[in-house]
Amino acid sequence: MAKTRIPEEIKKKTNKIIADFNSKEYKDKPGVEYYAIYKGDHLYLNRKEGRKDGPIARLRYNGKIDNWDFEIFKWSSERYDPDLFYFPGEQHLNGTIEGALKAGNEAYPPSWEPTIEEMAEFLKQLLRKKNIKK
Repeated sequence: MAKTRIPEEIKKKTNKIIADFNSKEYKDKPGVEYYAIYKGDHLYLNRKEGRKDGPIARLRYNGKIDNWDFEIFKWSSERYDPDLFYFPGEQHLNGTIEGALKAGNEAYPPSWEPTIEEMAEFLKQLLRKKNIKK
């Protein structure tokens, strides 16, 4: 079966979906965010949590923005597993990016919390941005 490369238009839409999810789900968790890596017909969903950075899931593009195959990353074997079901969050899987993000979030909840110093730096940057906009 020939691989279907993910078109640039789909990558842009996917990046927007991920950015929207991050801003909604992690608005109170600075330093936590999903990001995408594209290789051939695969989209790798990784997540940063402060200084930690790791894989969550791999999606295979099937020709439409709402038709992706999902494989969760199994830390026990350090591989993606297409046959793993009955994990926390699997009920969200519906072929969409949003469903994959929700499933990954439930399977691997973010555990990082900023230190007081990191939070103070975040607030300083936020105040600078607000002052620039005025």
